Amino acid sequence: MELAHSLLLNEDALVQITEAKRPVFIFEWLRFLDKVLVAANKVDVKEKQKKLVEQLTGLISSAPGPPTRKLLAKNLATLYSIGDTFTVFQTLDKCNEIIKSKDDTPAYLPTKLAAVACVGAFYEKMGRMLGSSFPDTINNLLKALKSAESQGRGEILLSLQKVLNGLGGAAASCHRDIYKNARSLLTDRSMAVRCAVAKCLLELQNEAVFMWTTELENVATLCFKALEGSNYGVRVAVAKLLGTVMATALMPKQAAVMRQNVKRATLDEVLELMATGFLRGGSGFLKSGGEMLKGGGSVSREVRVGVTQAYVVFVTTLGGQWLERNFATFLSHVLDLVSHPRATQTHVEAVYSRRCVSFMLRATLGGLLGEKAQIAAGKEICQAISKQMRAVEAVVNDISGENKAGAADVSASQHVMVCALKELGSLVQSLSATASPLITEPSIGLLETVTSVLLHPSMAARLAAAWCLRCVAVALPYQLTPLLDRCAERINNLKSSPEAVSGYSFAMAALLGGVHQCQLGIPHSKGKLVVSIAEDLLRTAAQNSRLSLQRTQAGWLLLGALMTLGPSLVRYHLPKMLLLWRNVFPRSQKELEAEKARGDAFTWQVTLEGRAGALCAMRSFVAHCPELLTEDVIRRLMTPIECAMTMMSHVPAIIKVHGAHLKASAAMVRLRLYDILALLPPKTYEGSFNALLRELVAEFTLTDNSANTTTSLLRSLCHYDDSVLMGSWLQETDHKSIEDQLQPNSASGSGALEHDPSSIYLRVPVGEAIPGPLPLGVSVIDASVALFGVVFPHVSFKHRLQMLDHFAECIKQAKGVRQQAVQLNIFTAVLSALKGLAENKSTLGPEEVRKSALALVMGALDNPNPILRCAAGEALGRMAQVVGEATFIARMAQTSFDKLKSARDVVSRTGHSLALGCLHRYVGGIGSGQHLKTSVSILLALAQDGSSHEVQTWALHSLALIVDSSGPMYRGYVEPTLSLVLTLLLTVPPSHTEVHQCLGRCLGALITTVGPELQGNGATISTIRSSCLVGCAIMQDHSDSLVQAAAISCLQQLHMFAPRHVNLSSLVPCLCVHLCSSHLLLRRAAVACLRQLAQREAAEVCEYAMSLAKRAGDSKDTTIKLNITETGLEGVLFGMLDRETDRKLCSDIHDTLGHMLSSLAVEKLSHWLKLCKDVLAATTDVGGAVVFEVERDEEDSEKKDEMDDDTMFTGLGDDDKSKPSVAPRWVTRVFAADCLCRIILLCENDKAHFDLAAARSAKAKNPKGDLLVLHLSDLIRMAFMAATDHSNQLRMAGLQALEDIIKKFASVPEPEFPGHVILEQYQANVGAALRPAFSPDTPSDITAKACQVCSTWIGSGVVSDLNDLRRVHNLLVSSLDKVQAGKGSSSQLYSESATTMEKLAVLKAWAEVYVVAMNIKKEAESKPAKPVRSGDDDEDDDDLGADVLPPDSLITLVQPELPSLSRLWLAMLRDYALLTLPAEFSSQLPPEGGAFYTPETIDTARLHYRGSWAPVLHAVALWLSSTGFGAEEEEILSAASKSPVLTQGASLTTKTFEESVEDRMHLMLGVSIEFLCFPRPEEPIEHVMSCLQALFTLLESPCAKSHIAGDQLLAVELLNVLHRLLLTRDPPAVQLQVSAVVQETIRAAQDHLQRQRTSKGKEEESDRDAQLSFGEGGDSGELVPGKSLVFAAMELLVFILVRHLPQLNSRVKESPSHVLLRPQRLPEDSARLVANTVSILAELPSLCSPAGSMTILPTVLFLITGVLRETAVKTPDGSIPAPVSAALQGIKTIITSPLARVANMQTQWTDLVRSSLASVLEHSHPDESRPDMDEVSMLTAVTLFLLSASGELVGVTALQNGCMERFRNALNSSDPTVQARCYQLLLSVFQHSSRALATPYIHALAPLMVEKLKAVERCRPGSTAELLAVQEGIRVLENLVGMGEEQNRVQLLALLVPTLVSYLLDENAISSAPHVSKGLHDFALQNLMRIGPLYPAAFKTVIGAAPELKIRLESAIRANQASSKAKAAARQAQPAAQAAPTIKLKTSFF
Repeated sequence: MELAHSLLLNEDALVQITEAKRPVFIFEWLRFLDKVLVAANKVDVKEKQKKLVEQLTGLISSAPGPPTRKLLAKNLATLYSIGDTFTVFQTLDKCNEIIKSKDDTPAYLPTKLAAVACVGAFYEKMGRMLGSSFPDTINNLLKALKSAESQGRGEILLSLQKVLNGLGGAAASCHRDIYKNARSLLTDRSMAVRCAVAKCLLELQNEAVFMWTTELENVATLCFKALEGSNYGVRVAVAKLLGTVMATALMPKQAAVMRQNVKRATLDEVLELMATGFLRGGSGFLKSGGEMLKGGGSVSREVRVGVTQAYVVFVTTLGGQWLERNFATFLSHVLDLVSHPRATQTHVEAVYSRRCVSFMLRATLGGLLGEKAQIAAGKEICQAISKQMRAVEAVVNDISGENKAGAADVSASQHVMVCALKELGSLVQSLSATASPLITEPSIGLLETVTSVLLHPSMAARLAAAWCLRCVAVALPYQLTPLLDRCAERINNLKSSPEAVSGYSFAMAALLGGVHQCQLGIPHSKGKLVVSIAEDLLRTAAQNSRLSLQRTQAGWLLLGALMTLGPSLVRYHLPKMLLLWRNVFPRSQKELEAEKARGDAFTWQVTLEGRAGALCAMRSFVAHCPELLTEDVIRRLMTPIECAMTMMSHVPAIIKVHGAHLKASAAMVRLRLYDILALLPPKTYEGSFNALLRELVAEFTLTDNSANTTTSLLRSLCHYDDSVLMGSWLQETDHKSIEDQLQPNSASGSGALEHDPSSIYLRVPVGEAIPGPLPLGVSVIDASVALFGVVFPHVSFKHRLQMLDHFAECIKQAKGVRQQAVQLNIFTAVLSALKGLAENKSTLGPEEVRKSALALVMGALDNPNPILRCAAGEALGRMAQVVGEATFIARMAQTSFDKLKSARDVVSRTGHSLALGCLHRYVGGIGSGQHLKTSVSILLALAQDGSSHEVQTWALHSLALIVDSSGPMYRGYVEPTLSLVLTLLLTVPPSHTEVHQCLGRCLGALITTVGPELQGNGATISTIRSSCLVGCAIMQDHSDSLVQAAAISCLQQLHMFAPRHVNLSSLVPCLCVHLCSSHLLLRRAAVACLRQLAQREAAEVCEYAMSLAKRAGDSKDTTIKLNITETGLEGVLFGMLDRETDRKLCSDIHDTLGHMLSSLAVEKLSHWLKLCKDVLAATTDVGGAVVFEVERDEEDSEKKDEMDDDTMFTGLGDDDKSKPSVAPRWVTRVFAADCLCRIILLCENDKAHFDLAAARSAKAKNPKGDLLVLHLSDLIRMAFMAATDHSNQLRMAGLQALEDIIKKFASVPEPEFPGHVILEQYQANVGAALRPAFSPDTPSDITAKACQVCSTWIGSGVVSDLNDLRRVHNLLVSSLDKVQAGKGSSSQLYSESATTMEKLAVLKAWAEVYVVAMNIKKEAESKPAKPVRSGDDDEDDDDLGADVLPPDSLITLVQPELPSLSRLWLAMLRDYALLTLPAEFSSQLPPEGGAFYTPETIDTARLHYRGSWAPVLHAVALWLSSTGFGAEEEEILSAASKSPVLTQGASLTTKTFEESVEDRMHLMLGVSIEFLCFPRPEEPIEHVMSCLQALFTLLESPCAKSHIAGDQLLAVELLNVLHRLLLTRDPPAVQLQVSAVVQETIRAAQDHLQRQRTSKGKEEESDRDAQLSFGEGGDSGELVPGKSLVFAAMELLVFILVRHLPQLNSRVKESPSHVLLRPQRLPEDSARLVANTVSILAELPSLCSPAGSMTILPTVLFLITGVLRETAVKTPDGSIPAPVSAALQGIKTIITSPLARVANMQTQWTDLVRSSLASVLEHSHPDESRPDMDEVSMLTAVTLFLLSASGELVGVTALQNGCMERFRNALNSSDPTVQARCYQLLLSVFQHSSRALATPYIHALAPLMVEKLKAVERCRPGSTAELLAVQEGIRVLENLVGMGEEQNRVQLLALLVPTLVSYLLDENAISSAPHVSKGLHDFALQNLMRIGPLYPAAFKTVIGAAPELKIRLESAIRANQASSKAKAAARQAQPAAQAAPTIKLKTSFF
């Protein structure tokens, strides 16, 4: 392939390769040329032009394939437009010669087509440059057109289109000729030719004025004719032509109008023409009127569907603004269409016409209009409805009967109503909360209008009105309850009108069905209301025969709808329901028999309807309340169901007696019965299988049914991928809802509500806007087929065989069309059964069953109907899957092999090739491996059969299935398959799109098979890879959208496996172009591919998209229709979100934008923020959103940036009217608000984003850099816009964004005003954003969210002014009043759980505020108090300009509410505690519910409590501990017991204070321990923290301490739970908090023990030991795990220590993998934690008796010395790490404990202390492996032992030597600080009270010291540290002098004095000496002058003995006096200099 990459064709290489590969080589060269010609140097091109032209023209006659000829023509045209144009005419003539040639052989055809393609390309590229040669060319082409076959006709028409495009208006002289020749081909038998003509005429109408003036009617008629018998592609093309021509006729293009004076058509004329097509089809106006009068044949459906699409094209072309202006006309026109008698000849036709009209309305209204315009359109629709309704009422109330014609109007009006109401519903639902003006504005009166239709005489209209009300309720949930009430009231008032009963019950059922879409639900009482109405209707049904039917239906409909509310509500009504169900059916067989004889036709109809209704309600119950289906309930349901089954057999007899009109009711009963049985487990009705199966089989084999009805399920049971084979079974397109009418099965696409009223309350199937149940006849067959699939796996083999044989018999008996119908139904049933078997993992049965099944299936493999062949193939595959035996599979495969080898007819070749594919698909590669080779070779051969494209399609499709399922086993066949795929891609004509689609599937499957190997560089892999790329390129260039989509998914696969080899620079622009495609599947494929690319290479994708936009801007090339502007691809995707309705597509767009955001948002912050802002700012001013309070001045400047409603932010210029710009809709705005939150989250990693000072300096350094904090005002503004919008979802998102912003930016300081934070300036905005959320009509979920934001805002500490704080605080106060109003608030719109949610949110918010307030207060108290200012009222604060909040101001705001708050909080915790009880205690729950929940909503309430209990617990703990367990509110309580909320409160007053403390303790500890035992992984870590803080706070109070210490098991449990928590939760904060709680628990135990000891001590003064023996361990010293507090504490503490210092664990050291860890600095948190743990450890022995403490002391001391060893590391600043000081403190605590004095423990104690000291000595041994060991800490530990323990313990020689050794090392240390500390410690040892201990140390170490100090004279100290060490040493010596006896003093002074004197400098050296040296001199001098007077005699002796000492001393004293005099003089000269410092530091830093 690489050889093909040259400017000239490499002919040598071409000769060398095989014949088969040459076309690929040539194509690859042309591809290269196409890229390179544009970029190459013009000079190079001109040099080689001659040769190139030769080579290219040579290729024309080499019979190139379709893709090659397209590229060849393109390259030739490009070459001439770049190089010289001398020879272009020669080439043109050559092409024309070829076209004229008379050679008609198939071999010459490709050459002709290539020449045609070249001509088209020349004119398209060079147009008028080719001068006047065009008439000949065009005539030549038109001549060829007459004689060409279909492929040639298509190619010539495409070329003509290009010629017209290139010449524009210049070709006017030929326009008529082209038109005349082309129009006759619009009805060509080849569909591809029809498409080509439509495209050609579309190009022609740009310039040919006559087409939309004089010829307008003819063009319309032509188009209608072209639509007859058309396929989807033709419909799209013709609709585009018709719609565009009509739009142009109405608003001609300016240029064309300028040239000729034309008469413009009026709107009415144009619409009238279109209506002709819709109503009369292609028959035209010219036929004699005779058949018109007879109401001759209905319009062909294809025409109607095509015209419908044309209407949409027409409106879209004219644009949104046109539609806005002319909506009234358009609406009345389309509604007239559906009321025309010709559109509604039969019921199914009427439904089809309604569907078409609905499609027109939805596609135009939904897509082209912005929200504001949609509301206006809604008004128009309302007016249309009320106009119709008035007409209907006039007829209905016309008693005299004058208005005979009126009756017809009424039946026509129903269809108008259905369309209008359906559209109104969709409109309101898509607008959601933005639609509120439609509802609230009285002038529109939407609700009145819609409810009036509930009384329409036609059921369809009533149902549509009910559906519309459901849409209103879902869009505006606050309407739900009032609407229900209104309907209930009307039903009760208008009981006597049949329409009212029916209409209002429909409405109530619809509303109940919509409840599940409204999160806040409805009040529980509404359920009771519905039940009572339904009961009443059923009870009174029999009273009045005129109303019996309606009342019965209505009653059951309501009960069925009630079931959708779910188990929590239905549970209460179940007994009543079971009773009602039982009573509808006869109780016994006898009653059933008796019943047959009774009754007339009417009573039977009512009875059957009633039973159908009851079964329907049961089905609804089973479907929506599976939790209530206990064994017992199922048993009780089965009684009526079994009765219904028995009744079924009697019905035919009854129908015979009473007439056929009962058939429908009987069918309805069957439908309901099948539906409910399919939902119940088959085991429950095993007994009735025989009778049931008889019914089912009779149903779908049409035994008693004369109509040839077919099931609609076959499509869903066949595999989705097979749709390509079923041709007409369309894949998903934007036109799906109307194209469904054209499917072959019965009544396809004719779904309508009136076919099954129960669907009004069921869930709408995914992807549909409105439920559309099929007509009853089809539904029953569908239900029977589905149930057959459920039952079949449970039936005996004998019966299976009988049924299969019966099926074969049925097929044999039927003839013609009926045979097809029966066969389709049977196959669907068999497939359903096989699917059921596979799902149940059961087998088909023995040999004879298999034989019978196989015969049935094999017979259908050569059925002429492709759908049946598909089903048979699928069934064969499923059978192989179910049987799963190799021999059986082999037999099946062999049959197909033999058949394929011999058969020549298309039908059996297609059927059996699919059979092979399905076998492989269901058995997989391993099960069918042995047949792989044969299958592949046969299918490869079939795929090359050029004579039949159908065979090629089926063979290739099967091949793709085999490749897919074989996986790696296929690897050996990849190359031959790939080369076949390429060959076919290069040769199969593009009009056979199915073949190309299957080739795409094959290529995709092959790429997956090769997989990651594709990255390799081997020769074979490179060839495979380049073949794949060539294949993709060919498909990308194909004209069919599905083939392009296949190309994209192949490239996507390639990119996944070999990303380097996919060229994004060409792929991304291609994807961007497809985003605007009119084909849904292509847009889906493009977005799915972008989603994958954006995951890895988002930046590149965006760059290439922008470059495409630039290219489209530069070249005036109109072919690229793009709307990429400066917002880039992201902007386009946001824009698509507004237009697209397809779920999958929208979710992929969301993902793509999400990936882009994740990787790009942080770098391009301002770009993304602007994007979000533009989307959010486009709020429609429906009711005028809240205006910003601040930022008035900024508003005006921002007005310029904001765009107005009409210009959408994708900024399409005015030139492009086709894509009208719509302001972003609310869904997109919600997504933008979510994006905003994500951006904030993404910025978290870089702290600079949240630091204004840092951000400004960074911006100054790098102006391109962008930091979030600089955009704060934008962030706030966006959050504000969202939070105050009309759309509730957007308000939620806005509040969430606001909360995120507050949390992230609360602590960011404002650099210009120190002491302030930057959020302060936005206080007003935050307040304004929150206020609307607290208005009374706001939904609960928004208020709840707003409470959360409030507490975050108040707690953030941003607000510094009390008055500002009060504003937000008042919002919370008002909510608190709501909470205190108690349960029974009158006007309830939502369910009780919504109220629960809101109340709990308020309490939670208050709790959070209180916690913050208490923390502020605590911090303020711990700081030193400031002088009190007089007058503490707020006013003077302001005068004093105090910006800082007084620390307790927040608490002063909360204080007044505390009494009521604390009650509510406790009540809430009580509820929560009850709700967390396990299910088995549910009987203990109070029957009337809790303080804030009702028993009915208990399940949802649990979730709300779960979210809010933790802060409340913390708050209650704070309140209890600050009020001494509520002692202060005892007296308040007695007053409170009168308040409504606390009925429980009243009982508290009777309890004693102790009891209430106990209750509260139990509550608090219970809640905490329950939670901490098992915190769910999804619980936020904040809850864990709140809970631990609450425990800590609680245990701080003495009451709680005594409670927990008094119950030791409780404390043990608490510690065990905390230990378990540590095992699961990691964060250091949690561990620290746990250690704090443990500490409090231990303290509580200590206090308790102390109290016991003192009380005991008073009783028996004498016995000290007895007192001590209190405590754990008693006399034996045994600690029982599980009961011992100490043991539990040890477990937990050891865990923490080992977690942070794994080296402590001796097991770790022994393990072979252990690597010696060097001790290192612990991180800050760990250090604090270890320190806390050590200090708790040291306290533990005090809880034990002496024996007990001896049990734990070894462990404790081992751990403490271990911690000391591991953490004693030198720190750079010389500070002592926290764990070290804790360990030292712990050693001291333990050694000085009273245990040392317990007599009987003496020996153990001695051993313990000695061992510990020995360990410390060992650890402090100097060691190379630990160079940074902190000797000082170790020495300190040694000293502690020496000082605290008695001499005889540590005076052992071994220990003594060790200690001395350590001191010696320290004295010799090179580090002066170590020396200094060593001197200090030695001093304390020397001064020890016990001389016995001190003396050896003095003797050993004093000489060394003196020596060290003497040496200083030679090297004076050079730093302060060294000086300090010397001073410390001297101090020790002085002390020794003092300690010595009088007689030794002279000798001691003789050591000290000379040393000191030697430190003095002589007077000359003083001035020049360094600072430190001088310091030493001064120090020595002062000491000497102090020692002299202390020991005068001895001093004199020493000085006298050495005269040189005396001289030095005297001179030093003299110099000193002189300098002090000089200083004194200087001081007098400037006396003021040394005044007291003016600024006193507030804090001491020491």
